[in-house]
Amino acid sequence: MFETNDYPGGKIHNLESAGYRFDTGPSLFTMPHFVDELFELFDDNPADYFRYKKKETICNYFWEDGTRFTVNADRTTFIKEATETFDVEEIALQKYLTNSQKKYDATAHIFLEKSLHKVRSYMSMATLKSLIKSAGLGINNTLHQENTLHFKDAKLVQLFDRYATYNGSTPYQTPGIMSMIPHLEMHYGTFLPEGGMKSISQSLYDYAVMKGVEFNFKEPVQKIKHKSGRAEGVITAKGVYDSDIVVSNADVFTSYQNLLKDSVQPIKILEQERSSSALIFYWGVNRTFPELDLHNILFSENYKEEFKHLFETKDLIDDPTVYINITSKSDSSDAPKGGENWFVMINAPGNFGQDWDVLIKKARTHIQQKINRVLGINIATHIVTEEILDPGTIESKTSSHRGSLYGSSSNSKFSAFLRHPNFTSKLKGLYFCGGSVHPGGGIPLCLLSAKIVSDLIK
Repeated sequence: MFETNDYPGGKIHNLESAGYRFDTGPSLFTMPHFVDELFELFDDNPADYFRYKKKETICNYFWEDGTRFTVNADRTTFIKEATETFDVEEIALQKYLTNSQKKYDATAHIFLEKSLHKVRSYMSMATLKSLIKSAGLGINNTLHQENTLHFKDAKLVQLFDRYATYNGSTPYQTPGIMSMIPHLEMHYGTFLPEGGMKSISQSLYDYAVMKGVEFNFKEPVQKIKHKSGRAEGVITAKGVYDSDIVVSNADVFTSYQNLLKDSVQPIKILEQERSSSALIFYWGVNRTFPELDLHNILFSENYKEEFKHLFETKDLIDDPTVYINITSKSDSSDAPKGGENWFVMINAPGNFGQDWDVLIKKARTHIQQKINRVLGINIATHIVTEEILDPGTIESKTSSHRGSLYGSSSNSKFSAFLRHPNFTSKLKGLYFCGGSVHPGGGIPLCLLSAKIVSDLIK
């Protein structure tokens, strides 16, 4: 195993500053059973190596007019409380969530668990059933159109539109089938690993070492060796390593541009629109906020314009949607007594050479103004330490093209089929996994991509 950084995990990492600990990468953890499976493969009890807690609150939502809503992990409670807050009837919410589950059940087998690029994946009864049901999956609608068909309350539509950001896309272009994502969150729940998100990769790294896997840190791969249509190993600054099988977990764009320069390039795939990136402020604050929980969203007043900035003008809107993640709500050791560790993120365009120093300064001001308006405070007076992560830094640290968080975007109804396969027909023995290839970004899908590669190799 070869890694450019001096730590495992890629985007999953953490930092400490002035007594505050921050997760620096992914902050949402769902479907933990995919992590558990890796320990169960060896008949071990996952809890002996990796622990996590389920959250009773999925997310707190805030609007500028004073509306606040907490999504409870219990579906019945969520529906009851939503009808009390929004202009919606229980039957409409029941129908929406039932359809969300049906979409997942009809498509997961083929779109998430199998390679879309192998004929045998389509030769099953489950696949045929999925294709028969495809007309009712919302593929011909956008997510926003799908949500407006079910709800007339603009705030509730915005709440469900937000799920497009789970794969770095816009709800005004990504297909309506993405309305299955709420099912994943509400059915399986949201969790927080003990020790923070880094413990996901750290526990797997420790377990892999225990099972005999060798890791070479600070040894970036310079080239994937291949000859006569077959991968033969890798070359680093320290040596040549021969192998019949090579698996690249790097961004697929980077894999081809840097490691496979002398190979046939999949031009159309590499030119696909990339997903959104992120601008993150890590703030150690010196007081606590009981109205906030682990996951909190402060919505923009003009959601459509926000996504236009992200994908068209490649700029930041003056009124962004602000996401605040606070792990010290569950683990008090993540912040000094009486304080909280705020992971404050806004969606950002990819790195196209913008002046990020200027954008960061502007964004800090607008984010703080947003927080002050919604929470009725002066947050700047409570910040005692700050670290920043921008799209350019994400690109340089993780080799993610343009700093994208999820590889290519899903702003097309054919996006699932247009992602790079987990293999290449040009070079036998070469496989790809991770968030930039099938089935997509996010921790659960990254793990599924590795599972698909494992099945292909077998």
